[in-house]
Amino acid sequence: MDGDRLVVAYDDLVLIDHGEKHPFIMLGVGSADIDMYRGNYFFSEQSLEKRALCAYSVTESLVEGVLHYQLRFGTGDAVVCCSLFEQDGRLHMEFEVPSLGYNRLLLRFHATDDEHVYGCGEQFSFFDLRGRHFPLWTQEQGVGRNKLTAITQIADREDRAGGDYHTTFHPQPTFVSSRGYFLHAETYGYADFDFSCAHSHNLMFWDVPSEIVVGRKPSLLETVQDVSAFLGRQKELPDWCYDGVILGVQGGTETCLRKLEAMCAAGVSVCGIWAQDWVGEKLTSFGKRLRWNWQWDSSLYPGLDSAIEDLKSRSVRFLGYINPYVLEGFPLFEQAKAAGYLALTQSGDVYLVDFGEFLAGIVDFTNPGACRWYQDVIRRELIDFGLSGWMADFGEYLPTDCVLSDGSSPMLMHNAWPGLWAQVNHDAVASAGMDDEILYFMRAGNARSLSACPMMWGGDQNVDWSEDDGLPSALTGALSLAMSGMGLCHSDIGGYTTLYGMSRTKELLLRWCEFAAFTPLMRTHEGNRPKENWQFDGDEQTVAHFARMTALHVALKPYMKELVSLNSREGIPVMRPVFLHYPEEMFYKCKDAYMLGRDLFVAPVLEPAASRSVLLPDDAWIHLFTGEEFAGGYHLVAAPFGRPPVFYRKDSSWKELFAGLRVSCDL
Repeated sequence: MDGDRLVVAYDDLVLIDHGEKHPFIMLGVGSADIDMYRGNYFFSEQSLEKRALCAYSVTESLVEGVLHYQLRFGTGDAVVCCSLFEQDGRLHMEFEVPSLGYNRLLLRFHATDDEHVYGCGEQFSFFDLRGRHFPLWTQEQGVGRNKLTAITQIADREDRAGGDYHTTFHPQPTFVSSRGYFLHAETYGYADFDFSCAHSHNLMFWDVPSEIVVGRKPSLLETVQDVSAFLGRQKELPDWCYDGVILGVQGGTETCLRKLEAMCAAGVSVCGIWAQDWVGEKLTSFGKRLRWNWQWDSSLYPGLDSAIEDLKSRSVRFLGYINPYVLEGFPLFEQAKAAGYLALTQSGDVYLVDFGEFLAGIVDFTNPGACRWYQDVIRRELIDFGLSGWMADFGEYLPTDCVLSDGSSPMLMHNAWPGLWAQVNHDAVASAGMDDEILYFMRAGNARSLSACPMMWGGDQNVDWSEDDGLPSALTGALSLAMSGMGLCHSDIGGYTTLYGMSRTKELLLRWCEFAAFTPLMRTHEGNRPKENWQFDGDEQTVAHFARMTALHVALKPYMKELVSLNSREGIPVMRPVFLHYPEEMFYKCKDAYMLGRDLFVAPVLEPAASRSVLLPDDAWIHLFTGEEFAGGYHLVAAPFGRPPVFYRKDSSWKELFAGLRVSCDL
């Protein structure tokens, strides 16, 4: 303390630099209009009055033997008390805020002008968050996600669906600083983390966090490990997941089996078929959609029950699809409605959400009975039927004006919903005793997902090369998740969204396949308009390319399994920002290359090109495909199809495996 100035440091790390010109705490009174259209949310702050709390006092006390510092800010009816104490090697902050009159809390944490910031869940446009603000609200990621691009402008104009650089399925009030700490705010209310100021990180909350936790470690790698040590860690994957690609196929039993046989005959390693339309189809102007009644459609998929058993005997699994909504007028909707398991409107009717030319009810996860019922649906209709996994889609659509069973505010439950949905899946699988056999994957998430969701996927990327919503964004999203404590994720090979004149090219699919081979899971998707997209069986070259890349992926199984185990045991992500192992300034903004574990440097081709520039860290490297040695620094590397720039460390303990790939996989 120095007069009007209060500086709070933790382990020599300055966190708070409070003074009259830069107060740590401000209270606000605000009102906002919120509009939702098919999962896209629009916020309009009508007014925001702020009151700086400049006066302060500090006292100390022992609480059950632990030293607590009580910081009191403000005077009169505007007083906020902040209690600071250390627990389990982390700093905890708890706040007491006036109960009347204020509905915004603004906190200002110290920053330096050379600082880098990462995390906030899955961010697709920017990896280093410095210089921008990030509203944290789960919603559709948008189509295009860049207001300057033509696709975004068309999507906004025609469907209000363009999104922006910050829109995401998986927001998380957690960030990691290059100064060697993480900060997590325990809240599911709307928040806005502003990293645009040179000397402060300005965090605004519409709900008072139950606590803010700061972890401080000697290195960024240890800091990332500490995030998941605090929030939770993903379990290891079923063994079968490493044995090839999961083919995304639709159209019925005969189509799935025919495509599988053709790919296997051509030497493609296939570990699963993922048929999202196993429940039946519903055609809309958007494209092919699904019938959201989570029961086998035996007319579209005749004989599927016996086919699943036959496939499993051949080490090929069958995966399906489910989401947390039920289609109006179908059996599961009627069951849930009769039991009182659906969210309601203010007038007491079932709340029906418009998902684009069809309506569905929301299973109310604040109702324990509804959770048990939906877990039973998953066990009975999916697990007992024989599915080895599924896409657990959506979770980000909870309307802010619905009525929930436990009386909680939907404004506070909206961001919580993806984690509740993950927990329902987790508990259904665990209660069936199938943790080691079943894989489900999700796009929507929050901090709870770290322990409840075994695999994230990047959502609905465009079938293009765009930085904000195409192939490059899948890598940016993976790296930001890694910095948020989520070490297992993958993307739709080839992307998904096929609208406004977009269509997947052969080159894009081949490059995306290469990228996927160096991720924890390979899975294709036809896209929402399959006939407009190049597919995995488009021609002989494409099939041969998949054979080559899946062989490589399978050959990496021992290495990949060890990485997944490390993620589960120690919280070290599988796909890692380069600076976690090479903490040099030149890599702090790198989002076009990554470390796959400690020993593989991967620089995927993210644009139409036959070569790419690569900045290798200061180490001795060997090109995985050619055996050529490289030193650290910039290199222009040839990248013909099937040979993306991938390098392994010359002194790696896995070098025999890597060198052997050139023979075993005919690289």
